[in-house]
Amino acid sequence: MTIAGTDRAAAGTAAVARATRPRRRGDFSRSEQRAGTAFAVPAIVLLLVFVIGPALVALAMSFTNARLISPVAPEFVGLDNFRRALTEDAVLHRSFLNTFLFAALVVPLQGGLGLVLALLVNQRIAGRNLFRTVYFLPVITSMVVISLLWRFLYQEEGLINSALSMVTGGYFAGQAWLADPSTAMGAIVVMSIWQAVGFHMVIWLAGLQTIPEEVYEAAALDGTTPWQRFRHITLPLLKPTFVFVLITITIAAMGLFIQVDIMTDGGPLNSTSSIVYQIVQKGFQQQQIGYGAALSLIFFVVVFALALLQRRLTRDSANLWLASFAKED
Repeated sequence: MTIAGTDRAAAGTAAVARATRPRRRGDFSRSEQRAGTAFAVPAIVLLLVFVIGPALVALAMSFTNARLISPVAPEFVGLDNFRRALTEDAVLHRSFLNTFLFAALVVPLQGGLGLVLALLVNQRIAGRNLFRTVYFLPVITSMVVISLLWRFLYQEEGLINSALSMVTGGYFAGQAWLADPSTAMGAIVVMSIWQAVGFHMVIWLAGLQTIPEEVYEAAALDGTTPWQRFRHITLPLLKPTFVFVLITITIAAMGLFIQVDIMTDGGPLNSTSSIVYQIVQKGFQQQQIGYGAALSLIFFVVVFALALLQRRLTRDSANLWLASFAKED
């Protein structure tokens, strides 16, 4: 009986080991491989039709003078579209400057404010679920609706000017926020941060909840202050979340379009025109589809290079960060 029991236990252990070890490609049966292929085919087809295919078409059209609606056949113009974009199009140059300025303001402010809100709602305080819901509502609301709403708020007789006039006792007479080149971009920055900060608050919150509570308890027993725990525990352990938030905010900021199109129409004096706004203007409204395709290719290269640069910088800085903490400890 003992031998039989031992044999059964050994057989059970071997079965568990076979079930839990990673399966190689040869371990899958033909039916499983066919099922996996069948599930992958629709996604691959959609990727080819709606992503890779249009990208290749845009790449080919960027070397032509194609127009959206024209009886004349497109002609090959080589690098003329790219030369025009980089050396002659002053409005595009201003749009690049506006887009980078927008990203430079939105990325740190939105990311930092999202972290602050996540730290607040991560505390055991009354009403935190309501607080999370209120700050996440703008995220699930259409950007078109929000842009229209804030366009009314920013009017001279709008709620923002009325509130400022009431707070200042009538000293503040009102400001045409979206009609003034010096304030139009700032107004769009404020609205964009307010709309998307709830999303990154949730991302930061998810990262915070992966940190074991025992780590903070052990640090508290060692007599550390809340700031020391935040600096030496929270920030280093949030490194993957930090990289994700930084890259996603940057890509979203570089794609600035809806706010500009609805709230300011690129003005005044092109002070809020963005790269994507110019791509749409050239490619569709002015029907210069070849030139618009060249702009979209330039935009892709810029965003891709920024993503690679951010990844490298955040990885290297995070490693130095952790090394400095290790030395201090």
